[in-house]
Parts: sequence; C-alpha cells; structure tokens
Amino acid sequence: MKILANDGIDASAKAALEAAGYTVIDEKHPQESLAQAINENEAVALIVRSATTARKELIDECPSLKAIARAGVGIDNIDAEYAREKGIKVINTPGASSNSVAELVIAHLMTGIRNLHDSNRNMPALGSEKFADLKKKYSKGTEAAGKTIGIVGFGRIGQAVARMAIGLGMKPVAYDPMVTSAAITVEIFDGQKLTVEIETKPLDEVLRTSDFLTIHVPGGTPIGSAEIQMMKDGAAIINTSRGNAAEEQAVLDALESGKLSFAALDVFKGEPSPRRDLLENSKISLTPHIGAATEEAQKRIGEELAEKLIAELSVDVDA
Repeated sequence: MKILANDGIDASAKAALEAAGYTVIDEKHPQESLAQAINENEAVALIVRSATTARKELIDECPSLKAIARAGVGIDNIDAEYAREKGIKVINTPGASSNSVAELVIAHLMTGIRNLHDSNRNMPALGSEKFADLKKKYSKGTEAAGKTIGIVGFGRIGQAVARMAIGLGMKPVAYDPMVTSAAITVEIFDGQKLTVEIETKPLDEVLRTSDFLTIHVPGGTPIGSAEIQMMKDGAAIINTSRGNAAEEQAVLDALESGKLSFAALDVFKGEPSPRRDLLENSKISLTPHIGAATEEAQKRIGEELAEKLIAELSVDVDA
C-alpha cells in the first residue's frame, strides 16, 4: 500500500511507515495534478502540511483514500467533516509542535521590543555611515519582564507560551471559551519546578490589560479593528496561528495610527503571496510560516503522524 506525502515527511516517520509495510512517495505534485498522482498510485493515505489542500473535489476523485493526515496542528486546509462522512480518517498532530511555535512567539516578541526586525534591515545598508543615528533610533527598547502577555487560545501552544513568559518574568492572561483554567509548570533547574494555575478571562479583559497579544486559535472570530481599539495604546500583536486570525488591514491601520507599536506575523491570508504592504512595513517582524519548522518539532510530528496512520490504516485492513 502506498502513502503520498505531498509536502514531504521527516525521515524517521518515513522509515517507520516503510517498516510497517507501506511505500512512501514523497514527491511534490501540484494541486491541479494531485488527484491524478493519488489515483495512479492507488494511495491509501495523503499526508499534507499547509501548502496542499484536500477539498471535497479531491476527496470525491480519489476513492482509494482511507486517511488524510496533516503534519501539524490545524486542519483548515482539509474538508475534514466531509472526509469523515465519506469514511476517510482525518489525522493531525496537535501537540508535537507546541514548543517550537511558542519559542517563535517569544522570539518575535523580543525582536519587536528591541526593534531588531528594523535594525536588521537598516544596519547592512546604513551601519557604516549612520551608526550613531541608528543607535539613537533603536535605543528606546523595553523589557519583557513585568509586562502582561495576552494569549487568545489557551490550548497546547498557548499554554507553552505562558510557561515561557512566566520564565521571563511576564504575567500571562488568557482567553479560551473551551478552557476554564490550566496548571502551567515551569521547570527551573536541577529538577525544581514551579506550577502556576491560570484561570482564563473574558476576551475584553484580556484585550484591555495586555501589553502584547498572541493569537493561537484554529478559527472563529478574528482579532479586528474593534478588538484592537480595546487594547492599550502602544500594545503589540503576534500572529503565528492562521492568516485570518488577525485582520491584516486592521493591523496595518493600527500600526499607521500608532495604536499598535509593532506587529509580528508568521502567517498570512494571502499565502504563498502575502500583501506587499505587509512585507514592506518597518513595524512588522516577519517570518514565512515557520512556527513548527524546527528539527525537533518535525521529528515529533513525523513520529506521531506515523504512529497514528499505522494504527488507523491497520483498523481498516483488519476490518
């Protein structure tokens, strides 16, 4: 039986699937010819990341599929409900990348408060001639310690952000309609641990009290103009969740007016071709959707995905 990993797969996961008797094809096929590739190989499973979609039309065209697996958290690029109605298993890996995404949030936060994103743009071109001017421009940073970080979406990633923020001396406040509280354990050193119970708050309270807002939601109502206006003047937004989780025009308007001091974006509504005005804005720290793109996370994702696929496909074979 064959499995098509259209967006690639970690070597350890490929080895595990092959050891279980599957042939893994990790060649990239354009979206328009993906159904043909699945059918020619009679693939029983399709593995995707964020680049490939598995919509109703693809599902209908590929009768051999028994499972669709997302190497990552969100499954918004899969018509999951329809696939399940057709008897196709839908699999993802919600916990494997939490630490990597949370670390990127903290990296963007630190970049923003010390203006590293803009300094790294200007130092190569102007550092030799205008060093003193740049030093003056970037000498108005702030510290993270003592600040409040608002976390919208308090699942695995949001809780990982809270854990790291506590380690930096920050105060986490969180909103999540599905979570009432969570025990956050910070490992210090030599086996010592600190556990803090965090109760979630209403969204308006999180917005009003946060110095920084980080978004970790699978969908739902985005953070838009109304929500941004509730925030502190000079606050900041970090979005490593979904491109539509923060309204891009609302973020640009708030940066222009000074309502937001900076923003950080790892995801974009127009991927893989983000808006040019976002990319050129000196108040935005930018990364190209790399939240889970660490060697450690990809290994964990691959191992979890292989384990789940083998289990689910074995059920179908036994049946």
